[in-house]
Amino acid sequence: MDRQDFQLRADACLERVEQWLEDFDPDELDFTSADGVVKLEFAGGPTFVLNRQTAAHQMWFAAGASAWHYEWSEEAQAWRCDKDGHDLLARIGEVTSERLGRAVSL
Repeated sequence: MDRQDFQLRADACLERVEQWLEDFDPDELDFTSADGVVKLEFAGGPTFVLNRQTAAHQMWFAAGASAWHYEWSEEAQAWRCDKDGHDLLARIGEVTSERLGRAVSL
């Protein structure tokens, strides 16, 4: 994947996550975004971070003490973990559900 293609896919991913976060009550889950980084800010902490890593052509997601790196899969048309192949958006939904104590999906 060339740099331009990566940038388009990464920005689309970040925008999708931002749009999803718009529906939450900011007293429960708020977010900030700037320059390729989206921070999910839970009431009373912690903060989860999704960001693009342009040099590596990856998306990185950190949730508490856990962090994952994702590469674009042409076959799946999705960001997949470079270790076990799980889907980035599904993982964001899973860890957000755990933190909020209720099921949410992205």
